[in-house]
Amino acid sequence: MKEPILLKPFLEAGRLEAGCDEAGRGPLAGPVYAAAVILPPDFHHPLLNDSKQMTEKAREELRGVIEREALAWAVEEVSAEEIDRLNILWASVTGMQRAVLRLDPAPEFLLIDGNKFRPFDRYGSKDYKTIVHGDATYASIAAASVLAKTWRDDYMRKLAAEFPEYGWDRNMGYPTPEHIEAIRRFGLTPHHRKSFHIKQLEPTLF
Repeated sequence: MKEPILLKPFLEAGRLEAGCDEAGRGPLAGPVYAAAVILPPDFHHPLLNDSKQMTEKAREELRGVIEREALAWAVEEVSAEEIDRLNILWASVTGMQRAVLRLDPAPEFLLIDGNKFRPFDRYGSKDYKTIVHGDATYASIAAASVLAKTWRDDYMRKLAAEFPEYGWDRNMGYPTPEHIEAIRRFGLTPHHRKSFHIKQLEPTLF
């Protein structure tokens, strides 16, 4: 039997901490989604993990649990147009910042998945910590990864109904062969990230 994932409940006990993560940095189309979550200090669920390691069914189950039981949560999207203007890294950071500012109560400290962030509003450089693989380390970041992923997937399925040629209900905007071929045949949509380099569509010399 597979051992349950043991995620850390907090970095510092007794402090109101929010975990922050994003979903959708790699796709060619659609927004990047970011979430911020404050969990109760005793929160535990045996399925909770980095959302990329979870099944779709498990993510959907956890989404409902998190949205019901979190002390506070928020999800924000950053459009393809903003991604092109800011670049994907800072678009992701911007989304996390926006999500944090919607939390009520406001967190005292932020746990950020990844290795890049920057001060904003009331949060200086001493008010957050970046953690590589944080979504597999801290429960609040894992919870944020679940919300960001499930909300983004829902949105891409809605877009797929409007643009069925691209298979976004299956590939979620990632550069699959199906998606690349659809771009080759039908061109880009307003939801594509124009700044993203698509190597497979480069003209060849032969």
